[in-house]
Amino acid sequence: MKAIKTEIEGVYIIEPRVFGDQRGYFFESYSARDFKEQTGLDITFVQDNESKSRYGVLRGLHFQLPPFTQSKLVRVVKGRVLDVAVDLRRNSPTYGRHVSVELTGENHLQFFVPQGFAHGFSVLSEEAVFQYKCDNFYAPDHEGAILWNDPQLAIDWRLPESDVILSDKDRCHPLFSDFVSPF
Repeated sequence: MKAIKTEIEGVYIIEPRVFGDQRGYFFESYSARDFKEQTGLDITFVQDNESKSRYGVLRGLHFQLPPFTQSKLVRVVKGRVLDVAVDLRRNSPTYGRHVSVELTGENHLQFFVPQGFAHGFSVLSEEAVFQYKCDNFYAPDHEGAILWNDPQLAIDWRLPESDVILSDKDRCHPLFSDFVSPF
């Protein structure tokens, strides 16, 4: 695997080595040893999650509040999504900035989102199966979020707004300007 640094410190695009032939393909989707060697991070993932969504679904921008903050390693098994991480670390030179990557079942890329970031994705294909590893358990009483279409963040979700499908909860998160970061 190869860890590619993004313009925001601590956020990586992970490119696995894929071995393919006429039978199909094989790749190691995660190796703690290689992840640590490539990123310098010693992460212990404790929970794996999977979601299936249809075109236009936008999930985000979510995070877990201390002491239940989460780092995530995300990937798409089937379909195509735009995955986004927003820096919520107050003392970071990139506070309030975001980075995004297109993850597909074909490119096998993964995206590492560290603690102190909001995370979200939009489904660009007919449907997508999305998997992610977390380094802390989900704690529903410690959920946090920022409004997905906050003008200050100016995220291009690569969907017409009329096609965006949100949960009721994701429709009414606070704006970034009203957010007081605990990170």
